Amino acid sequence: MSNLLKFDPSTVDAEVGAPAPDRLIAGNPEFRTWNLEEGDGGLYAGIWEATPGKWKIVYDEWEYFHILSGHSIITEEGGEPVHLRAGDSLMLRPGFKGTWEVVETTRKDYVIRL
Repeated sequence: MSNLLKFDPSTVDAEVGAPAPDRLIAGNPEFRTWNLEEGDGGLYAGIWEATPGKWKIVYDEWEYFHILSGHSIITEEGGEPVHLRAGDSLMLRPGFKGTWEVVETTRKDYVIRL
């Protein structure tokens, strides 16, 4: 096994999902996730994509991500909206609560640590 991992979604099947019904605010968003790495200690990395819609998010984990394409808006409870487009990076810490709105289908790569 190599210690080098190329982020290539064609190497794995996408998992399809959606926000939980009790978190959905608007639209009918669909998620596609290509989990490329599941490491010891609760480390995950891959590529995620979502179609337009808006839902509530609550983070118990730490996540770093980089927007590859699209336009999304993340708003922390009590905070100002943050517009994300290709080239933007963000980190969400455990305890983050707010909303994620996909304006244009958005794709990101991510690293999550539980």
